[in-house]
Amino acid sequence: MKFLRCKEIPPYTGKTVSIIGAGPAGLGAAGFLRCRGHEVVVYDMMPEPGGMMMFGIPDDRIPKDNIRKSVRELVEGGVRIILNTKVGRDISLEDIIKASDAVLIATGTWKPRRLGAPGEDLPWVLPAADWLVEVHMARYGYLPWSKVPKVSGRILVVGGGLTAADAVHVPLTYPEFKDGVKKVVLSYRRTRDYAPMRKNEFERLIKMGAEAWELTQPIAFYEEGGRRVVKFVRMELKAGDSGRPKPVPIEGSEFEAEFDWALLAIGEVPTPPFSNGCCGIELNPDGTIKTNENFMTTRKGVFASGDVRHGPSLIGKALKSGLDAAQKIHLYLSGQL
Repeated sequence: MKFLRCKEIPPYTGKTVSIIGAGPAGLGAAGFLRCRGHEVVVYDMMPEPGGMMMFGIPDDRIPKDNIRKSVRELVEGGVRIILNTKVGRDISLEDIIKASDAVLIATGTWKPRRLGAPGEDLPWVLPAADWLVEVHMARYGYLPWSKVPKVSGRILVVGGGLTAADAVHVPLTYPEFKDGVKKVVLSYRRTRDYAPMRKNEFERLIKMGAEAWELTQPIAFYEEGGRRVVKFVRMELKAGDSGRPKPVPIEGSEFEAEFDWALLAIGEVPTPPFSNGCCGIELNPDGTIKTNENFMTTRKGVFASGDVRHGPSLIGKALKSGLDAAQKIHLYLSGQL
């Protein structure tokens, strides 16, 4: 993965672009714009660039040293990266807009989607994405291990996407956890044939030792007599409007099982650095930032790309979105848009 794709930086254009978010979309855009001679400043809330591909994905899934090398090339090429800075909390978005010739918002999807089940807020029921970030923060020395929930014993992972796959993978493979694991159960409301992680990944997790509970959905979490209990309902697939089968609860099929921990990985929602309508920037009903075909928001000179624009996606799509937005920003700064 390479973000800076030019051998020499052209002369400074006199234009400054601020990028909010140092994930694949933001870093890809930073490299493109720096290679066009613009000054680029990147803001990120984390202690190290890379976003979810650095802190959310297991180390053996993506080479983190390659990300760090590509980030170093950006910095050596003149990109300024300001870390541990959350826009909207530590610095206002409006101040950044006023100090920049163009702004790109690429803050991704960091907020876990809720299941909406009773007991979801119990301390042993965790958002998988948040837990994965904490694990890697501790691994890289940014967070004490004492602050990370020691997930062990009987572990339930809920979901069928890549976050669910990673939440199964980490307890079974990381030395910090695997010796304390008794079993990992992957519960998915559809079957593996319809899992966003793909069938081959689903079956890889089974070969690693995970149990697969397909067509099951947790509907409640509770404690009773020192036991941690999850109540499930069995599902059946029926024709849906989208062409994808719709899971429907089977009446009277409820059952219970004991677990020590539950990791919920049922999706993430966009996390723009502002509330709807702030700074003249509007959101779509699903929380993504509203843009036109040129990636520009409803505020002139402010653009959006990556998952915060189109919803959760793979790294490649987010990176391409950042590069495409950067091309439009360059045209805008050149007076061609």
